[in-house]
Amino acid sequence: MYSELYGFIAQNRELFRFFYSVVIALICFIIVLKTDRLFRLSSHQGIRYFRNAFFFYGVAFILRYFLAKPPYFLLMRIAFEFFMVMGGFFLFYSLLWKRFEIRGAESSLFNLRIFIFYVLAIIIALLDYLWLWYNFMFFSQIILFGFASVISYRNYKKGGKEHKFLKLYFVVMVLNFIAWALNFIFADFFGWRLRWFANVYALNVIVFLIFLYGVIKVTRKAK
Repeated sequence: MYSELYGFIAQNRELFRFFYSVVIALICFIIVLKTDRLFRLSSHQGIRYFRNAFFFYGVAFILRYFLAKPPYFLLMRIAFEFFMVMGGFFLFYSLLWKRFEIRGAESSLFNLRIFIFYVLAIIIALLDYLWLWYNFMFFSQIILFGFASVISYRNYKKGGKEHKFLKLYFVVMVLNFIAWALNFIFADFFGWRLRWFANVYALNVIVFLIFLYGVIKVTRKAK
C-alpha cells in the first residue's frame, strides 16, 4: 500500500507540491484571519506576533511553489528562506514579547526589535544562497524551536486559565523542533529521497493543522 502511495506521489510530484503548498498557505491565512479577530477582541500583544508568524509562513509557501521555476529559482530560495525564518522569529517572539515590551510596540511588523530579526533573516538567507545549501536556515530554526520548546513548557507548567492552549502550544513547538531536525537530517544525509520528504511534508501539515485547531478552539471560547 505504502509503495503504491509513494509511486503515485513520484508520478505526480509537481501536483503533490502544488497541493502541499496550497494547503499549508490556506491553513496559515485562516489562522491569520482568526487571530487578527482575536487580537481585536483581546488586544493581547502576543497574538499580533503569533498572527504575523503565520502570515510570513503563508507567503513563504506560496513563493516556494510559484517561484520554484527558472529564472526565478534563486530568487525563490532567498525569499522563501527569509519568510520562513521570519515566521519562526515571530512565533518565538510571541512567547517573549512581555520581557522586552511594557505596553507593546505601536507596530508589530516594524519596530526596532523586529528590525533585528529582519536583518538576521536576510543574513541567514544570503549565507545559504552563497553556500548553496539550507543549513543556516535549518540550524537557526532548530536552535530557535529548541529554546521555544523550553519556554513554552515552562509557561505550560505555570498553567492558568489558558492551561490547555499552553499545553497545545508546547506540543506544537516540540513538533516544530522535530520537523526542522528531520528536514536537516533528510536533506543533508539522505538527499531528499521521495519516501523521506513525503513523510516530513506530512508532519509539517500535521503541525500547521494542530495550530489551526488550537486557534479555532481559543476563538470559539473568546466569542
